[in-house]
Amino acid sequence: MRSLAIPIAVAGLLVATPASAEILIFQTGRVMQVASVRADGDRLQLTLVDGGEASVPASVIARIDPDEVPTPLPGDEQDRDAGVPLGEVPAVLASRPFAPLIAAAAANYGVDVRLVHAVIEAESNYEPRARSRTGAKGLMQLMPATARQYAVSDPYDPGANIDAGVRHLKYLLGRFDVGLALAAYNAGEGAVRVYGGLPPFTETRNYVARILRQIGR
Repeated sequence: MRSLAIPIAVAGLLVATPASAEILIFQTGRVMQVASVRADGDRLQLTLVDGGEASVPASVIARIDPDEVPTPLPGDEQDRDAGVPLGEVPAVLASRPFAPLIAAAAANYGVDVRLVHAVIEAESNYEPRARSRTGAKGLMQLMPATARQYAVSDPYDPGANIDAGVRHLKYLLGRFDVGLALAAYNAGEGAVRVYGGLPPFTETRNYVARILRQIGR
């Protein structure tokens, strides 16, 4: 781990009993598997897969994903946030790139089309070939694990990317209110679980605030 800009220091007995494995994705793009993660102020306490323990500043982590992404079950797709209404596509959105594909996926999964457009604008600004330093791809910036979860073979295909992204957003809306669902989309469901709410990542907080403003929340 010497290549990290901020060194990882070995921690004491700061981690609870490990549960399921997690994948940490660093701001540099480096990926690290750990047995469990626990927030401790501005640091994350890690249980390593080999049995060791470590501590890293939360600021060096871009997102936290589960090692084995759960497949949504039919009963899991209940939207807990009734405050995001469905409706017709506003005229201003109908002229945006890929508007028909976005409208179709939003209607299919019961997600507000305004929310989908706001996420796509924040994630890629409607650029289908966009790729982040952490490996997220396409219009809705699908992480590799998310693409595998929804059987997307080509994340740069606009139709497949939008369909999977909206489906994943619906999955998150079934577990969290809209703000935390957006945080989970940006930083990973594991980060929301670790922090018990909105993660303290500046990028994530700005992302959530920006989208909520756009949809009038």
